Amino acid sequence: MHCPFCQNSDTKVVDTRIGEDGHVIRRRRECPKCGKRFTTIETTMLLVTKRSGGVESFDRDKVINGVRKACQGRPIDENALKQLGQKVEDDLRSQGAAQVKSEDIGKAILNPLKDLDEVAYLRFASVYQNFNGLDDFQHAIDDLKRDKAGE
Repeated sequence: MHCPFCQNSDTKVVDTRIGEDGHVIRRRRECPKCGKRFTTIETTMLLVTKRSGGVESFDRDKVINGVRKACQGRPIDENALKQLGQKVEDDLRSQGAAQVKSEDIGKAILNPLKDLDEVAYLRFASVYQNFNGLDDFQHAIDDLKRDKAGE
């Protein structure tokens, strides 16, 4: 790591801390040449392969915003959305892959959303699974009823 002040290539780590979500490491560094300190942040990359074939970095805020649209008008607070976004990211990272398909993100959203709010789940599933009519909705409702009966 180069010192941002004097460009010295030899810096030493003074302190290391793991971030709140466990996926970020903050390191406090010191340059032995100029004596100045600075902070670096290290993260692991999680890439998403889009349906179009493009690749981009995973963005938890995109997950939260997509779910927020499905939850419009429902009694869901912002903290619940953030927790769902964190759970989805944790589930994807626990797979150990550096790259996931966008379809996998949709699948990872469905189960926690079903637990959070059934109406929002149906809204999200109807878009994600390309519902074509009432039969698709009825099938999803029947699945929800079976899941509830099995609890």
